[in-house]
Amino acid sequence: MNDDLGTQLDAELGFEPAVSATGVDGDNAGPTSGKRRIRPGLRRRLIATGVLLGALVSMGGAYAAFAGTSGAANAVTAAQQTAMGKQLYEISCITCHGSNLEGVQNRGPALIGVGAAATYFQVGTGRMPLARQGAEAYRKTARYDDSQTRALAAYVQSVGGGPNIPTGSVRSASSTIADGGVLFRLNCASCHGATLAGAPLSAGKSAPSLKVATDLQIYTAMQSGPESMPVFSDNQLPPDEKKAIVTYVQTLKASADPGGAGIDRIGPVSEAIVLFVGGVGVLMLAILWIGAKQQ
Repeated sequence: MNDDLGTQLDAELGFEPAVSATGVDGDNAGPTSGKRRIRPGLRRRLIATGVLLGALVSMGGAYAAFAGTSGAANAVTAAQQTAMGKQLYEISCITCHGSNLEGVQNRGPALIGVGAAATYFQVGTGRMPLARQGAEAYRKTARYDDSQTRALAAYVQSVGGGPNIPTGSVRSASSTIADGGVLFRLNCASCHGATLAGAPLSAGKSAPSLKVATDLQIYTAMQSGPESMPVFSDNQLPPDEKKAIVTYVQTLKASADPGGAGIDRIGPVSEAIVLFVGGVGVLMLAILWIGAKQQ
């Protein structure tokens, strides 16, 4: 019956309709009837094109975001650090060193040209802010942490210029320890002592001990020459020689005494004298005790 109806409609319309009178495709009565099929080759090309376009857009966007923001972020960070340093300077330093780092008579020297290196050493070792006026500024507990110290140094550097804080490690390879020892004995031991314990100087001053000094504090001290210490510029001591000295000092501090308990490493002659005096003292006490017991 249905086939007769379909044949009759075909004859009246003059063509074969896409859908039969029963609503079912005569050629394909399956569930995919009425839908066009995409050839597999075309589908693969479309998918590959979409993936390629997506990858290009993602890479381009990532590059644009990185290139457009990395430099600006660093610049903002530096500006914020300098601004924080200015605030700290106006709180703790301006009274003695002036509003423009020009110094104040009978209070504090000018900071023009001292650079970030001197600021880092003085503030990082607690010498500044100064507790009281005197012949020497002594090391004490630092008031500011490392980030605040660097901020102060960045502000001083931005206004007055001068030697900057080195970046990266200020130590060299272990193979430079011997050279560092030679350089230390030539340039540093006369004041700081061969055992790093420091020594008194003239006019009520003294060369401080290096036993608690950090790598960067030693290096910036050589850059800036605090108080009676001379400035070791890069022309006099190139950076690699400064690093060799730092490496020698810190290695010497970390190494154990091979002979047991050293008396502050003051040398074999001095140690022998101490032992002799101490031994004689013990012997005399023993003689007195024996004499007292026999009476």
